[in-house]
Amino acid sequence: MVALSDVMTPDVVTLSSEASVGDAAKVMVRGGFGSVVVVQGRMLLGILTERDVLRAAAAEDDLRAAPVERWMTPEPETALPDLDSEEAVSLMLSRGFRHLPVVQDGELLGMVSLRDVLSARIARRLAIWLSRTDGFRRDHGSGRSGPC
Repeated sequence: MVALSDVMTPDVVTLSSEASVGDAAKVMVRGGFGSVVVVQGRMLLGILTERDVLRAAAAEDDLRAAPVERWMTPEPETALPDLDSEEAVSLMLSRGFRHLPVVQDGELLGMVSLRDVLSARIARRLAIWLSRTDGFRRDHGSGRSGPC
């Protein structure tokens, strides 16, 4: 089992609900983030994703005047840091989202993306495969039969 706390990004970019969609888009592009968390003080209000920014761009004349509160997903699904990453993948895929805030006792601890979790899964499987092939090489030699 790999817990979300092992794969999450602890430094989450947050914005207030009064920020504009234009502000959020700038922050997301500069940081290479696919989402920002919307907060009021320490309370999580919502999440604004790349998809939300695209929807706003299609409907709004000026993203600098469009508040994130209008376009964010309010009260998003959250997860505890000890949730198994496989369960998080299942949750994100079944509900159709790619970003999951990690929260404990009302405090935002981090963010996990579908990419984070799948990358960790691939790295684990690769490490297992390499450990098995390394043992095979020790037991059976390199497999080379001479100069090419």
